[in-house]
Amino acid sequence: MLGGLLPALFWLWFWLREDSKKPEPSGLILRTFVAGMIVVPLVLPLQKLALTLFSGASLILVWVVIEETLKYALALGVILWHKAVDEPIDYIVYMITIALGFAALENALFIWNPLVAGDLSGSIITGNFRFLGATLLHILASGTIGVFLAFAYYRSDTTKLIAGTFGLFVAILLHTLFNLFIMDANGETILSIFLTVWVLVIALFLIFEKVKRIRPSRSK
Repeated sequence: MLGGLLPALFWLWFWLREDSKKPEPSGLILRTFVAGMIVVPLVLPLQKLALTLFSGASLILVWVVIEETLKYALALGVILWHKAVDEPIDYIVYMITIALGFAALENALFIWNPLVAGDLSGSIITGNFRFLGATLLHILASGTIGVFLAFAYYRSDTTKLIAGTFGLFVAILLHTLFNLFIMDANGETILSIFLTVWVLVIALFLIFEKVKRIRPSRSK
């Protein structure tokens, strides 16, 4: 659990400090993080069912759809309607928080398998890879949904619905492409795949800074 939690908490600390001028309530951040963890036991039986119905690339796509849709659904149900979400940047903050809660428990499960088999080095390597790859991917995917919602913050509810849906589609696309490429990757290509994720996360960070400056348009 520590192997899953500590890296996720590090990334959470990193993103929260970028919203330090108007920090979110700690209780809501904790609730959102826990909600992300709760998504994992909801996802697993659905993914197990999908395993009996699909295979290959179709299976990967269905698994990603399940993960990203449930993360977004719980974010909508738990926090995105809350009065504390009172500026555009909050959408990104809470979407990243729920993603990190999900990644924390998911990573713990991935680390657990080699650990119980007595493969300590394999467990450490798995943890490092997920810290630099899969965890950042979850940040990127859910953060992308938050970005679309943030730019629609001062628009109508219908526009927000469309923006969130399109953001979910982009998140599913990014997540699916990563999974498909990483499955066929070798030692030479894994670094390039991770580098692409890092570059996209940097782009997300730059967009994060731009979203901070969004203001309601003045009526003429």
